[in-house]
Amino acid sequence: MIVRPTSETIIWSTYRNWIQSYRDLPILINQWANVVRWEMRTRLFLRTAEFLWQEGHTAHATEEEAVEETRKMLDVYAEFAEKYMAMPVVKGVKSASERFAGALDTYTIEALMQDGKALQSGTSHFLGQNFAKAFDVMFSDKDGERKYVWASSWGVSTRLIGALIMAHSDDNGLVLPPLLAPYQVVIIPIYRNEEQLGMINEKVAEITKRLKALGVSVKYDNSDNRKPGWKFSEYELKGVPVRLALGGRDLENGTIEIARRDTLTKETLPQEGIEEHIKNLLEEMQKNIYQKAFDYRTSVTRNVDSYEEFKVEIEKGGFLMCHWDGTTETEELIKNETKATIRCIPLEGDKTPGKCMVTGKPSKQRVVFARAY
Repeated sequence: MIVRPTSETIIWSTYRNWIQSYRDLPILINQWANVVRWEMRTRLFLRTAEFLWQEGHTAHATEEEAVEETRKMLDVYAEFAEKYMAMPVVKGVKSASERFAGALDTYTIEALMQDGKALQSGTSHFLGQNFAKAFDVMFSDKDGERKYVWASSWGVSTRLIGALIMAHSDDNGLVLPPLLAPYQVVIIPIYRNEEQLGMINEKVAEITKRLKALGVSVKYDNSDNRKPGWKFSEYELKGVPVRLALGGRDLENGTIEIARRDTLTKETLPQEGIEEHIKNLLEEMQKNIYQKAFDYRTSVTRNVDSYEEFKVEIEKGGFLMCHWDGTTETEELIKNETKATIRCIPLEGDKTPGKCMVTGKPSKQRVVFARAY
């Protein structure tokens, strides 16, 4: 058993034995592993002494290939966060003081939680040749010349579970985007006797078959040890996107009750064609959950031009877009006085130059400041 922080030592010691020629490159290794960190104050999912994460370590013959891989993985993480987690993120590069140790550039996706704090949700590092030189990882190019490899590394962890919970959930429990929900629909029978339950079971089997044919994951809870009201609360707490309730009157009328977890609204619709309605509803909910998070982030993102204003605004939370002179000294001063850090230098958006809010010196563009987990 090896207790370790991250995999660089193991990976690069191994790569030294694997890499001899340009024919051996690129090496693209991805793994899931548990790692250990010394955390003074742990926070469930976000900062724990031990956590599971996915990490990649790549070796390339050229700088261009390594940079391309670094940026590609940043885009992969951003797409997963936005498309599947329904969580909007800002893609950017870290300031020098926030970079991963040994990296030439650290790219990041930054999300905003509902309490106005930022959460670093994934990083991708361009390592240059630093680790190759530290571990003497060299290859012979096509001309027989010995060169150090170029490298990238990247990772996301179970922190994303914390991000998912904090980005969407409400006082009733989890709100899960349909694309990530373990099951997208739960069906609960409401019955007076066993005979009625038997008829409901038959109808539910028919509806379930139609839903599964469209790729919708379904759970039917006809257990008899809990009342329907208890089940409603339980599945609401667990964040199941859609809840269907079917009772005796529904059997007579050919209807079914549909409850949405994201808006907590209910409606009664005909059973005929219900599978198509639910399929469309799930797609709508995925977009709605993302849009709600996006609108919130937009509402608490604002430009700040003076340091005095910054000190007031940072207490309200959210993303503050500010000019910064690019020095570690100014960054440290702001951090010590306000507990806010530069989350990233955005890759997209407004690139208009200006003056640092603290020193008045030239600034290339606005950067994202926030208090963070």
